[in-house]
Amino acid sequence: MQYRRIGQSELEIFPVGLGTMGMSEFYGDSDEQEAIATIQAALDNGVNFFDTADMYGRGHNEQLVGKALKGHFDKVVLATKFGVVRDEHGGFSGLNGSAQYVRQACEASLKRLGTETIDLYYLHRLDPQTPIEETVAAMAALVKEGKVRYLGLSEVAGETLKRAHAVYPIAAVQSEYSLWSTDVEKTTLPTCRELGVSLVAYSPLSRGFLTGQIKRFEDFAENDFRRFLPRFQGENFYTNLKLVTQLEEMAAARGVTASQLALAWVLAQGNDIIPIPGTRRQKYLLENIASVNISITDEEMQRLNQLVQQVVGERYDAQGMAVINQ
Repeated sequence: MQYRRIGQSELEIFPVGLGTMGMSEFYGDSDEQEAIATIQAALDNGVNFFDTADMYGRGHNEQLVGKALKGHFDKVVLATKFGVVRDEHGGFSGLNGSAQYVRQACEASLKRLGTETIDLYYLHRLDPQTPIEETVAAMAALVKEGKVRYLGLSEVAGETLKRAHAVYPIAAVQSEYSLWSTDVEKTTLPTCRELGVSLVAYSPLSRGFLTGQIKRFEDFAENDFRRFLPRFQGENFYTNLKLVTQLEEMAAARGVTASQLALAWVLAQGNDIIPIPGTRRQKYLLENIASVNISITDEEMQRLNQLVQQVVGERYDAQGMAVINQ
């Protein structure tokens, strides 16, 4: 298996990582024991890149990941994020990239994770009230102290990445990237390649939509936040479902699943791209891992690229769209 390197760092990882957000929140109820078993199954099957954030479950997700990886920190690349602030009731109370908050957030994450060092530490969203230079300088101080190994940013535009990288080398940018979301190709991905920065692709299965498991809006649980995303609402849902049907037909012709073909597309965009599909179940974890063995023909690539043009609806509501690609 050819591992992929994160940016110019020394971090070498299995080509597919594991996103853990849904194990704590956002996609309906989750079973913690099954979630931990899934993380450990990932370890057993070669996955060594795990992604969490302090805002997932208001700290619960970091605690869960730390519990599952206890005793294995020396064998994995652990990434977490800070900057999205939530109140005691779970509401979102803003973005904070101030130097003081950077340190406060990092120390809290280290405690919850139960580790002394975070391998890859991301700013989750750009704080419009704080210059990116101030935030990155504070993050760099954590590297010098040994609390963080490498730095990352999430959902930033190319120009912001350049400014950040001038202060301290950025190893990775995390952004949504899939057959359903390619806006990162406008400025962010070209800048990443110019600077030697990896792109970590979250939601490479379009929040589960490209798996083919979701056929009706009613399939979402009442506490599933996808109910509030424009792409999953009204006519957009059924228009986008046609894309999934075409993907399923292509996958069936290859003898693979729609998920595997969608992940193979992301992997084929370059060795500098690392998808981190999230799942709470071992069955789907193993399915995702197997996507690394799928090669896509030129004809298939052309057909898949045509599907990208069919997507309708924004990927977040107005509030969410205001803080991405910034």
